[in-house]
Amino acid sequence: MTRGDRALLRDFALRLDAGELVHLRGANGVGKTSLLETLAGLRRGAGTIVWQPADAQPHWLGHRNGLNPQLSPLENLRFWCGINGAATAAIAPALERLQLPPRARLRACRQLSAGQKRRTALARLLLQRRPVWLLDEPLDGLDAGGLALFAQLAGAHLAQGGAILMTSHQALPAPLQARELVL
Repeated sequence: MTRGDRALLRDFALRLDAGELVHLRGANGVGKTSLLETLAGLRRGAGTIVWQPADAQPHWLGHRNGLNPQLSPLENLRFWCGINGAATAAIAPALERLQLPPRARLRACRQLSAGQKRRTALARLLLQRRPVWLLDEPLDGLDAGGLALFAQLAGAHLAQGGAILMTSHQALPAPLQARELVL
């Protein structure tokens, strides 16, 4: 994997098993985001990616949240459901589970706090079952309550046989346990 003419990773291999959380760590610029983007299919890279099952699609959550600032959380999630073939009936329960206040659900995302935007982005993980979550800095902007919610969501996903590959410069919230991989 390269960035420009600089090699970021060579001879890299990673196996992510069901029920496993791998926490990618490393200094800024070493390729953590580039690796996740490559695995998500957003960036070209040399090598082979094998998903089990072969048609599995991972959930991608980037550090920028992927929200249209002009749309409300409800509108953003309806759009996401539309392009991913997911049922919109799960939107309200997902936002409720992530404790996004009812008034915030109707405001334009540009008016929300960083934590409210992150909670909205995390709601996508609940809208469609996918076995692998690729999460780039999912803890950014979350307060103590948001960190606890993330730990609950991640823990439930892992308990159901899901897997998570994530980056974070922060320690994982308890009780999450991870295999650390330093790039």
